[in-house]
Amino acid sequence: MYAIFKALGKQFRAEEGDVLRLPRMDAEPGAKVTFDEVLLTADGDSIKTGTPLVKGAKVKAEVLGEGKEKKIFVFRFKRRKNVRKKTGHRQKFTEIRITGVTAG
Repeated sequence: MYAIFKALGKQFRAEEGDVLRLPRMDAEPGAKVTFDEVLLTADGDSIKTGTPLVKGAKVKAEVLGEGKEKKIFVFRFKRRKNVRKKTGHRQKFTEIRITGVTAG
């Protein structure tokens, strides 16, 4: 069984036991979180889609920890003007483990 849910402005596909990286959320490691905005659930042959949400469907997860993604580099320049600027960015994330998916 899997579900597609919405959290922090993005959509994620979740099965029980999956480890996902979500944008940083305010939760302590070991905390239990529940996502109620489930857009779709599927169990073998049956698929339930919401309009826009599936009623009663939930995705339960446990927070594993926080971290930073690999650094990306942003390089800006203006040609023939001797103007260059190189900066880097590391996006913060929260890692969660899906503990249960319930269909509505």
